[in-house]
Amino acid sequence: MILKERKIPLLIRKLEALLRRLPPLHPKIPLINEDLNKRIAGYKGEASIDFHLDFLDSKGFFIFHDIRLPDGPRFFQIDTLVLTKKFALVLEVKNITGILQFDTVYNQLIRTKNGEEQVFPCPILQVNRQASQLGNWFSANAINGSIPIYSIVVISNQHTRIKVIPPHINLSQKVIHRDTLPTKIQQIEKSIKNEISDKLFKKIIRLLKKQNTEGETSILSRFQIKESEVLTGVFCPACNHLPLVRVNRTWHCTGCKSTHKDAHIKALNDYNLLIGTTITNKESRDFLHLDSSYTATRLLKSLNLPHTGANKNRTYTLFFPNENTSQQGRRND
Repeated sequence: MILKERKIPLLIRKLEALLRRLPPLHPKIPLINEDLNKRIAGYKGEASIDFHLDFLDSKGFFIFHDIRLPDGPRFFQIDTLVLTKKFALVLEVKNITGILQFDTVYNQLIRTKNGEEQVFPCPILQVNRQASQLGNWFSANAINGSIPIYSIVVISNQHTRIKVIPPHINLSQKVIHRDTLPTKIQQIEKSIKNEISDKLFKKIIRLLKKQNTEGETSILSRFQIKESEVLTGVFCPACNHLPLVRVNRTWHCTGCKSTHKDAHIKALNDYNLLIGTTITNKESRDFLHLDSSYTATRLLKSLNLPHTGANKNRTYTLFFPNENTSQQGRRND
């Protein structure tokens, strides 16, 4: 049973919004594109194991995707956590093609592709650290030693070749291809006899849900981009022209001559991803290119957004629960 669905990471959505909202010749675009492509590849790799996890018994195996938990003053994130009454399994998914050599001497991953070598941080160290942090989290929540924790690196590309340095080291228990994941999990399950109580199991699930916290990152600060560099206005859903003009309660495109009722919602979501999670009437007028305070108020109220304050001092909290689809790409002028 999936208790936390896999969603497109917030950072990917922020990167996509940033690309949409930068001038075409902005010098940071190549760097942002590179970061976005890497993260999309990683997300696709993580999502590719979902089919294989579906083979597990939904009554005995509980799955949390992209869970982020506190570890003292820090946080740690797990790609996928498989939880049963017998064990917890931390999965770190890598979507890397070519020939992968796990160097167990220097703790690094060497990828050979098209005759070129590239060195990556060792995912075995990474997944072991996550398992250790999960153990710390168990201890901090009085779940001491009650349930064993396993960790595995999953290579999502079935054509990737895995090698080990030195060659006599056997990592087949630690690094696997995604196709063997259900079998590996079932092997672990059969090797353990003891189970924790229903009460403790429900406690763990309740705490995982309660303490999971999504990370917040200022994408503008990350790339040292000023807010003044962000393009404002409402994009045309039909041709990506910027900006649309508001006339008689409708958005009009001067490019393709189309009209739209709710094009401002996407713009406000971009504001949420790039600028801030709250917005005032004046800020919405500036960003949407509106002349009327009344129009801005009506548009914001129509979205039923949580708010504080009254009249001119009212601040709206931007909240778009259905905005979880990747809008890869940017406007074309």
